[in-house]
Amino acid sequence: MKIAIIGAGNMGGAIAEALLRMDGYKITVSNRTEGKLQRFAAAGASVTTDNCVAAKDADLIILAVKPWLVEDVLNELKANIQLAGKTLVSVAAATRGEQLCDWAGEGPQILTAIPNTAIANLASMTFLVPVRADEATTAQVKALFDGMGSTLVTDEAHLPAATALASCGIAYALRYVRAATEGGVQLGFRAAEAQDIVAQTLRGAVSLLEKEGAHAEAEIDKVTTPGGLTIRGLNAMEEAGFTNAVIQGLLASLSK
Repeated sequence: MKIAIIGAGNMGGAIAEALLRMDGYKITVSNRTEGKLQRFAAAGASVTTDNCVAAKDADLIILAVKPWLVEDVLNELKANIQLAGKTLVSVAAATRGEQLCDWAGEGPQILTAIPNTAIANLASMTFLVPVRADEATTAQVKALFDGMGSTLVTDEAHLPAATALASCGIAYALRYVRAATEGGVQLGFRAAEAQDIVAQTLRGAVSLLEKEGAHAEAEIDKVTTPGGLTIRGLNAMEEAGFTNAVIQGLLASLSK
């Protein structure tokens, strides 16, 4: 499959990094300034500063520009190349599907994808909305993003919640890591040691949740013995507002 990535910023660059680690794809990265393209060229991608050159022969176009640039880029592509028969995937946050259909015209199949920055490490939680795409194309795009983590096909109404839970959620999880690392320092570990301990502990927690039928609370129960240290720590965190703080943070990060 020939894939064109339009935009080499944080998200476009992360997707390009991921795809360049996978087999079976010919990648072209386009960006208006050449400076951001050098590392992708060194990794084996074709690069260009011309969006139309990148997209002309592509089977799939990943639009990874800022939301306010989406209309201009699609108008540019529509005016200069044939979009019919291509698949367009927009990762521009807050761009509605009906806008994409209007700006792209009748030609391409269109999907919206909301990954997070862990996609560069093939560990994204991506949400995929088939805006104007058949089942076969949706399955093909899902398989592509599944290779870069895990993908959930959903509808546009759920994207604000998805962004709060998984995209903003990366920052929230890392803020826990920072807090636990600082606590580790107070407990007597060096900062680097504490961070490594917390990171490995989170890997272990994730591995427990990946078992079929696993539930977070059931795994918590296994380490909260009556009168033990863990339940004391959990109750102290709840007294300080831990669960409510997480929920309120998620609600606050819903897009308006």
